[in-house]
Amino acid sequence: MTAKATTSATWEQDVMNAPGPVLVDFWAAWCGPCRMVSPVLDEIAAENPDKITVLKLNVDENPDLAMKYQITSIPAMKVFQGGEVKTSIIGAKPKFALEQDLAAYLG
Repeated sequence: MTAKATTSATWEQDVMNAPGPVLVDFWAAWCGPCRMVSPVLDEIAAENPDKITVLKLNVDENPDLAMKYQITSIPAMKVFQGGEVKTSIIGAKPKFALEQDLAAYLG
């Protein structure tokens, strides 16, 4: 399973109006660490489909959202709930570290 992409056009529906927590991976195709963390996020999404939604946002294709959420380095992940940023994670991390950062959402 690959995490679904979100864009400026679908942001409101995908993230702001989502019923539960949504992790958004801010990434770019040229970013090596982004490519390393992507399959880890796919695993977390596949193992926790009823607990958290994982979406990817290409910062090159959606610079308005990257600017709005002050993304200055990637990979950057933000967990949104009820339309608000609840958690921010910066940089590529191994799976166990990401799961620790997301423990409040993964139960």
